[in-house]
Amino acid sequence: MFALGRERLFIGLAAIVCILAASWLALAYFIPSPPSMITIATGVKDGSYEVFGNRYKAILARSHVYVEVRLTDGTGENLRLLEDNKSNVQAAIVGGGASNAKETPDVLSLGRINYQPFWVFYRSPVAWPDLTSLKGARVAAGTPGSDTRLIADRLLEISGIKDQIEVLSPTAGQSSVNALIDRQVDAIFISGSMDSPIVEGLLRNPDIRLMNFPRAEALTRIYPFLVRLTLPAGAVDFGNNIPAADVSLIGTTNTVLVRNDLHPQIIILLARALMEVHGGAGLFERGGEFPANDPEYPMAESAVDFYKNGLGLFHHYLPIWVASYVQRLIALLLASIAIMLPAFSYSPRLYMWFAQQRLRKLYRRLRVVDNALQGELTVPEAEALQDDLAEIDQAASAVPMRDSDLFFIFQHHLDRTRASVASRLLEARNKSVRIAVVERS
Repeated sequence: MFALGRERLFIGLAAIVCILAASWLALAYFIPSPPSMITIATGVKDGSYEVFGNRYKAILARSHVYVEVRLTDGTGENLRLLEDNKSNVQAAIVGGGASNAKETPDVLSLGRINYQPFWVFYRSPVAWPDLTSLKGARVAAGTPGSDTRLIADRLLEISGIKDQIEVLSPTAGQSSVNALIDRQVDAIFISGSMDSPIVEGLLRNPDIRLMNFPRAEALTRIYPFLVRLTLPAGAVDFGNNIPAADVSLIGTTNTVLVRNDLHPQIIILLARALMEVHGGAGLFERGGEFPANDPEYPMAESAVDFYKNGLGLFHHYLPIWVASYVQRLIALLLASIAIMLPAFSYSPRLYMWFAQQRLRKLYRRLRVVDNALQGELTVPEAEALQDDLAEIDQAASAVPMRDSDLFFIFQHHLDRTRASVASRLLEARNKSVRIAVVERS
């Protein structure tokens, strides 16, 4: 009766299962498993943003995470997509200076990833000295809202010629290149790295010139988000000496932004991709310069931890979904231990309380017998009390050996009551005999 019977064993197991299930559900809510697919907003077709997006896609595919590379008009649209909960865009590449944490509060940064030069290509039999030469020209400056258009508008405005452009076309990407080659426009603004097929093709085209920015340093002082870059002579084609002389350029730094609810495991994978793609030296970047801290947006904590400490132990040897489940199981184990340890520390007291409660029930039955002894008893009543004591004795015999102290204390009281009942039974029988003798005489 005191032993752990089947019913109590079942209740105990059910309680443990319920605790584990509740812990698992809590972990699933607070530590959800990472998604198997994300969408990155990039830029125009064949632009540097698309090139980067496809590289990230290939790297994350090694961890069995599918990346959809969504083409857009650039930074402006990318920021809008990140803020739109229905867009299904979790990450985006944006240019510096387009926004900040106050204007776009629901995003986190994975860091600055590279320098993005802004190129001005034009057709002319003679070299144009600076931006003022665009006065009266037909210019393709990118789509409204794009990072290219943002920079172009500021450069044309500070040069005092924005209202003196003959045609300011919204054409961008390959369409603007085709318009320049077909002489539909005189100059185009293009943003992108040397890796972009569009930029490389224009740099190698003998009929197209690249504009020099002799006052680039002044522009970086006026617009702090801009940086001065230098394209060294021969950097495009050393054998053919393209370009023939150093060219001063202006640019900004690109950053990768993510929604603030993106799973930390995906952030770590993206941060690893950024390290792999942008961590080396480039035409404008020094080795290890990027990814770098973002001055405009708050950095994602998991990305900062990765840049500082590298991959965790599980990520070195396990796929992301396996590592995630292992971490969740460890968290579940720790949570269960935190719950079970106090329970186990109180279990002896709880067991003793149950044992004493059971003995109290037997003592109450024993007290009923003792109360009955206070009055007159007939032989049948005394025999009934003996039967009750026999049942109580049988119930008490199930007390485990480890509770022998409780058993012997109760047994002592039971024996005293049993002796009293036997004495009262003897008295009742003697009285019955005397009554019978008197009645016969």
